[in-house]
Amino acid sequence: MGYLVSRDDGWRVPDWLWERIVGLLPAAPFHPWGCHRPRVPDRDAMNAILLVLRTGMQWNALNAIGPCSSSSAHRRFQEWEKAGVFYEIWRQGLLEYDEQVGVDWSFLAADGAMTKAPLGGPKTGPNPTDRAKRGRSAPSSPTPLGSRSGSITPARTATITSS
Repeated sequence: MGYLVSRDDGWRVPDWLWERIVGLLPAAPFHPWGCHRPRVPDRDAMNAILLVLRTGMQWNALNAIGPCSSSSAHRRFQEWEKAGVFYEIWRQGLLEYDEQVGVDWSFLAADGAMTKAPLGGPKTGPNPTDRAKRGRSAPSSPTPLGSRSGSITPARTATITSS
């Protein structure tokens, strides 16, 4: 795999921030049989994850331009998300911003909706992918005698009948 990004292009985690993030990362999971390939460095995985999150690109695009493969980055993303790493990065960033600049807690806003969908309702009918749908089933539409497929056609078929 040849990665196109080989130098600092402004998308990498700076050293001062990485020093703070590395302390939040959980230890690498133990593998009872060892590994066939060495684990991707944490910093490369974090750079790949943040590249996807900042640009909105697909995970698989990392295979061509990312600092590591898409499967490694996505696996590490799931591992770290489950461990609460991103929540803690966000929390510590918010606390530091509050110290340096100050968060104006006197003004808070929330957005949400607790109403029915304007175009929904009984006139739209049930969702066709719902398991409660009514449709053709074997007991409700038996196949005619002599027809294996269930279709009735006036055309001659290759079925051999004994006379």
